[in-house]
Amino acid sequence: MSGKLYGLGLGPGDPELLTLKAHRILTQAPVIAYPAPDTGPSFARQIASSYLSGNQIEVPIVVPMRVERFPAQDIYDAAALTLSRHLDAGSDVAVLCEGDPFFYGSFMYLFERLAGRYETEIVPGVSSMMAAAAALGRPLAARNDVLSVVPGPLDDADISARIDAAGAVAIIKVGRHFARIRALIDTMGLTSAAGYVERVSLPEQRIMPLADVKESSAPYFSMILIYKGSEGWASGPASGARNGSAS
Repeated sequence: MSGKLYGLGLGPGDPELLTLKAHRILTQAPVIAYPAPDTGPSFARQIASSYLSGNQIEVPIVVPMRVERFPAQDIYDAAALTLSRHLDAGSDVAVLCEGDPFFYGSFMYLFERLAGRYETEIVPGVSSMMAAAAALGRPLAARNDVLSVVPGPLDDADISARIDAAGAVAIIKVGRHFARIRALIDTMGLTSAAGYVERVSLPEQRIMPLADVKESSAPYFSMILIYKGSEGWASGPASGARNGSAS
């Protein structure tokens, strides 16, 4: 019999945000795979490191973390081939996924290559968007609010149109686009309704109103939440959340 493929959502960074199900599979699977940059440690592995037994086979999937394009199809083809050998040998394989496997996660590219041939189970995880709202102390949306998730690399016209159409907005993948996005939000008159969170759930997390951010750039793991709806938190981030932020 073939092994079973798991996509394990690990959450945004705090190891305690793993679900009980993810923890069980993580500690029992004989083969653990995870995305890794071509320089530096794997963030997904760092989240799970305290739960690994040391006796599991580890399969790093090296994905270059840089702006220019890279042969992504070749990387995922090679990774799928490697994992299929373990699965064909009868070993279960757990692929570690930051956040949630199907929310902008790289696991979906392995899923489309392997799920048709092997039994597959997706274990959802806490997304950074949910963790950011919790850290900010302000609900994402309520009642009939429309929540839009907007990738930061979109151009200004697209971002502006999506903000206009929504009652609540989560701008993700901010990173190197931070200065441009902040300027756009200011032009739209929404800075007072925007909260900023970076490295959410990690010891070095920062939580504050967007207006209080002094830097002109932001790390990759950063997010901007905007609320335009009719509820009481529309005027900006809850002040109580800022008391728990790290500077």
